[in-house]
Amino acid sequence: MEERHQLVQVRLEKLEKLKKMGVNPYPYSFDVTARNKEIVAGFKDSENPEDGQQFSIAGRIMSLRSMGKASFAHIDDGSGQLQIYLRKDRLDEKAYNVVKLLDLGDIIGVKGYLFRTRTGEITLRVESFELLAKSIRPLPVVKEKVVDNEKMVYDKVEDKEFRYRQRYVDLVVNPEVRKIFLARARLINRIRAFLDELDFLEVETPVLQPIYGGAAARPFTTYHNALDSKLYLRISNELYLKRLVVGGFNRVYEFSKDFRNEGIDRSHNPEFTMLEFYQAYADCYEMMDLVEKLVFDVITGSLGQQRSQLEWRGKKIDLKLPWPRRSMLDLLSEAAGDEITVPLDREQLAGLCRKNEIEVTPAMGAGKLLDELFGELLEPNLHNPTFVTDYPIETSPLAKRHRDNPELVERFELLIGGMEIVNAFSELNDPIDQRLRFQAQMKLRDAGDEEAQVLDEDFLRAMEYGLPPTGGVGIGIDRLVMLVTGSDTIKDVILFPQLRPEQPI
Repeated sequence: MEERHQLVQVRLEKLEKLKKMGVNPYPYSFDVTARNKEIVAGFKDSENPEDGQQFSIAGRIMSLRSMGKASFAHIDDGSGQLQIYLRKDRLDEKAYNVVKLLDLGDIIGVKGYLFRTRTGEITLRVESFELLAKSIRPLPVVKEKVVDNEKMVYDKVEDKEFRYRQRYVDLVVNPEVRKIFLARARLINRIRAFLDELDFLEVETPVLQPIYGGAAARPFTTYHNALDSKLYLRISNELYLKRLVVGGFNRVYEFSKDFRNEGIDRSHNPEFTMLEFYQAYADCYEMMDLVEKLVFDVITGSLGQQRSQLEWRGKKIDLKLPWPRRSMLDLLSEAAGDEITVPLDREQLAGLCRKNEIEVTPAMGAGKLLDELFGELLEPNLHNPTFVTDYPIETSPLAKRHRDNPELVERFELLIGGMEIVNAFSELNDPIDQRLRFQAQMKLRDAGDEEAQVLDEDFLRAMEYGLPPTGGVGIGIDRLVMLVTGSDTIKDVILFPQLRPEQPI
């Protein structure tokens, strides 16, 4: 067990004193009538504060200083901080004795009137007070000071490992982190409103699946005792959403928690959030127009104003519409310095991979090699929004063949800031062709490609009832939030990112 810090022991002793005084340090509720941000915004100076409204607020103590028979503190209620003023002659003796046992991090409820101090700070003069939760473990101390009208922060908590592992502390001591997750929630709500306006229906599909599919990835495996069945955490919800289109829901979407048993880096986490939506009787070109409007609206709206430029990872990103649309093979040929054509030549691609120090294994087919080249040579260099189109058929087993070239499929990816943000298809709706594609993927699996897709007989059965022409889109929500909030890594926009097991101290 972790050895208790000396400061923890001091707080435990205070806790015992409170209990002996008859104080319940963890009561059941408190009547909150206002929030700090709102009452500060509505404050009006008055000669007699008691002529104004009495407010009841609650929050965590973020600063505390005692001066004999009076104490000042700042409490944070989630909307912002407010200074409170506690005087012994305004509180009964027992209440002020409790004040003397307070620590940073304690949660309290107070009632009183607003006034402005001599230094000009809006403050709540406390008339009654209650301890709501005694903090046993000390918070990291973050100090703030105003210098030349600018707020300076000292001893800021910047240890990334600590912040990700103890996100609850990170949210308390770093208010800007809370802003990231508020922005995330608003971004998702904005997308919902956009799709709802277009008559899309939000649905839910299974997280536990008997057969995983819809993407090229290795799954997490689990077991259901009652059914005596192996199950998989979904890597995608695509195949279930397309089943719903078969069933007559012509426009559907889902914010989906997906799970892929893969590496972790600045833009990948094993658990992540995708938005997928499908529209019957549309193709990828119609979806490209829709995606351009949606992503532009979400980014510029989330930034708080109509801006045509943002800065991310030290580089400016030009959002001005329309966004360019370029063929994948044209872009990759330029980047590789060698013309790449279809049908794909595996030996050529293997040679280009080796030339660029990309590992090549016998299990890697032409499509996999092409993906590796794309990720190494092209993707990191596409900073401004770019639609990459017309992918070879080997890379896209769920996309419809290109109407002008059967060696290609009708697919696009939207790249921004060197990351794939959107992936979309004219969805394959020919069940015979789909079966052949699945069988080709199974051959790749037999050759050792663990990420090749699995043949799903029930999905094929659904397609045999008739899947209308359909446009489908997947958007990486975490990456979109990274761009909007200026976050450097995906861990900064996931409340509880996956980490290695904590080592005992």
